[in-house]
Amino acid sequence: MSAILFPDAFTSVKHRSPFRYPGGKTWLVPRIREWLASLKRKPEVFAEPFAGGAIVGLSVIFDGLADKLTIVEKDEDVGAVWQAVLGGQGNELANRICTFQVSEHTVRQVLAARPTSVTERAFATVVRNRMQRGGIMAAGAGLLKTGENGKGLMSRWYAETLKKRILDIAEHRDLIDFILGDGIAYMHANARRSNIVFFIDPPYTVAGQRLYTHSQLDHERLFAEVEKIKGDFLMTYDNAKPIRELAIAHGFDTQEIPMKNTHHAVMSELLIGRDLAWARP
Repeated sequence: MSAILFPDAFTSVKHRSPFRYPGGKTWLVPRIREWLASLKRKPEVFAEPFAGGAIVGLSVIFDGLADKLTIVEKDEDVGAVWQAVLGGQGNELANRICTFQVSEHTVRQVLAARPTSVTERAFATVVRNRMQRGGIMAAGAGLLKTGENGKGLMSRWYAETLKKRILDIAEHRDLIDFILGDGIAYMHANARRSNIVFFIDPPYTVAGQRLYTHSQLDHERLFAEVEKIKGDFLMTYDNAKPIRELAIAHGFDTQEIPMKNTHHAVMSELLIGRDLAWARP
């Protein structure tokens, strides 16, 4: 395994997701394009078993790099957003966002309420994602204080931008399937389908518990299921010794890649696949 430096390619990636997600993979999208270009044929289905904000899958389907996209998410709050956007309530959700009057009182009111519909739950999830520090969805995350440029809660509430992203996704809903459920179970059920490629971005071993509501994962079981996949796959993981050892034990190729976290510190993550020759100079 060797480390290589990639240029900052954020400017070539259009932000498609309505989520501001910790561990988001916007920075990886150019590498995803390279990976898919290296395959012998265009995938019929591009699957994200741990979708979260689904920036990778959305970029793939918007760029026409796969025929269909399947996103799987276990978190029912996050899932409500995808259910609303892909289930015909995109306009309603977008309008709620654009008419929302942001203040600490109204934000806390939304977060304390018990939603009575999928759209209400989706709206509350978007508010939580945008208003809590770092986009962290896990319990205990506090609200933004000073925020970006001292704008506080308004610093991450780009109503018109969110509206456009939601409506753009809704326009592509015939190409996108959403499953509220367990990502590993989906992989197990579809492992023998050669027409699916998987992008696997699970909760990481170190930061997962702090960042996500559903962070507990049997990493050994995940690797065992990935080994059964007939089509191609690409995994991203924290560059931790136990993960590197699991990759070696299952005969996978690994490549260390640099990325910047939300504080712009350069860190390294791990790409895992069958053959990562396309990712090397």
